[in-house]
Amino acid sequence: MAATSDSSFRTRRPVADWIMLQLARAHSQRTLQRFMRAVRAGRRVQDEVLFAKLRRNALSDFGRAYGFSQIRTYAEFVRQVPILHYEDLAPYIERVKNGDFGAMFGRNQSVRMFAKTSGTTDQPKYIPVTDAFLAEYRRGWNAFGVKAIGDHPGSFLRPIVQVASPMDEEFTAAKIPCGAITGLMAATQKRLVRRYYVVPPEVAYIPDADARYYCVVRFAVTCDPAFFITASPATQLRLARTLDGCAESLIRDVRDGTLAANLDLPDETRAALTARLAPDAACAARLESIRTRTDRLLPRDVWHLGFLANWTGGTMGLYLRDFPEYFGDTPVRDVGLIASEGRMSIPIADGTASGLLNVPDNFYEFIPAGEYGADRPTVLRAHELTAGAEYFILLTTSAGLYRYDIGDRVRVTDHLGETPLIEFLHKGVHASSLTGEKLTEQQAVLAFGALGPDASGVARTFVLAPQWGNPPHYRLHVEEELPSGCNHAALAATYDARLQAINIEYASKRDSGRLGGVVVNVLPRGFLAERNRTIAARQRAANEQFKHCYLLSAVDADAAFPLSPEPELER
Repeated sequence: MAATSDSSFRTRRPVADWIMLQLARAHSQRTLQRFMRAVRAGRRVQDEVLFAKLRRNALSDFGRAYGFSQIRTYAEFVRQVPILHYEDLAPYIERVKNGDFGAMFGRNQSVRMFAKTSGTTDQPKYIPVTDAFLAEYRRGWNAFGVKAIGDHPGSFLRPIVQVASPMDEEFTAAKIPCGAITGLMAATQKRLVRRYYVVPPEVAYIPDADARYYCVVRFAVTCDPAFFITASPATQLRLARTLDGCAESLIRDVRDGTLAANLDLPDETRAALTARLAPDAACAARLESIRTRTDRLLPRDVWHLGFLANWTGGTMGLYLRDFPEYFGDTPVRDVGLIASEGRMSIPIADGTASGLLNVPDNFYEFIPAGEYGADRPTVLRAHELTAGAEYFILLTTSAGLYRYDIGDRVRVTDHLGETPLIEFLHKGVHASSLTGEKLTEQQAVLAFGALGPDASGVARTFVLAPQWGNPPHYRLHVEEELPSGCNHAALAATYDARLQAINIEYASKRDSGRLGGVVVNVLPRGFLAERNRTIAARQRAANEQFKHCYLLSAVDADAAFPLSPEPELER
């Protein structure tokens, strides 16, 4: 359904809301104008951003080690600071986790939390979130929201459905919370803005995924949101399918002002959420009428959505095939290239993963894709990029990251002023992310090596390949016959469990049902060896440096692999 116009809501709003609407629009215009001015002067702004970050932390132990106070030009920055990875920063981050903020940050700075995300190995990464970093992160979201809402009339001052995660999943020895930065942003949101967010903060802490999604929909179904915002499109579909699949229970809960008794909820959470609910017979009758008329309960019939906001780049675009069934022709705005390490792009149009480089908040460098992994690659600044070319991003941020190789491959689609528009392609050279799990080849190998002696005879080589489906999942291709006592189900379950133990984001997606379990396929003896010979010869004759690829990045990259006769497992 198309978004409802402002005029259709006029009679429902008090005068104070209309005054606030005009003020919000004026503020939004100023916010957007400031961002666009920065975009058009991208090179100058990037210089200012870089040196502000260096000055702020020049007296930190890290800043002293790399001579920040002596850096006066970009060329000196490059000479003083090498390209860095998380492992290079880890000793300093560990000190910050223990409360020694001076290890990475200058005077009068503190760390609000650590954004916890999957690393490339079996250990998660902890990204320090300072006040400066939080302000920049929020400013990027504001610029995104202002443009998206402004492009969809009728979206101002209407409810918003956002799915956030806890900011305090664990604590460091110094009692600093570690979790999702979205949780911190929700907790520190201005009260004036927070009133428009539909989902109570308690919902983020519900352990059971089905109960969590149900509660999101339960609070959304009695209002008329302007948009749903999630990182993954898989979450949008999960919410839509919950609305449809739990229609009878939802309608009953709306009528009675309750939460379904069979939901797996902690008692205190149930009590807190139920206190926010009230019987709504009129809404229940409307929902029942929709269900009777259409035989379903779908978002396109229940809400007047102005747009949906979620990732659309890389493999995420595959989910959009199912959107019309649930959301009709509701436009989709990509939320941009955003990670725990920072926001890198701000999309300014629907239907594209391309967005303006977020030049006011972070400093960026780029390695041409063909040179990524080389000992001394060419490194370019944002204004030096070529439209149509592909690059890997290096980040310098207020989280204490400098020339940080985040491993994201992007394509430049255009330029606006001195600033490129970029779209995300995929993680790393050998990485896969069907729904945000960011699985790396090293993790795939680590999981296999940890299977133990019972699986030692399964394969000397293997390939893990992403598979599209509902839900998507991974297929583990092995080349030998399974040893006695080790069947498909046992190997798949054990390997899947190891991946969950190694990659926290893979575990989260498995827990929420956005990813299905691993399935096993036994290949004919010698198949992978022959495939490697063919690929190596195609790349270069006598390719002595060829390396077997254990993890495929693209869906259907294993389409030519023969399938063993044993059926795949139920997921």
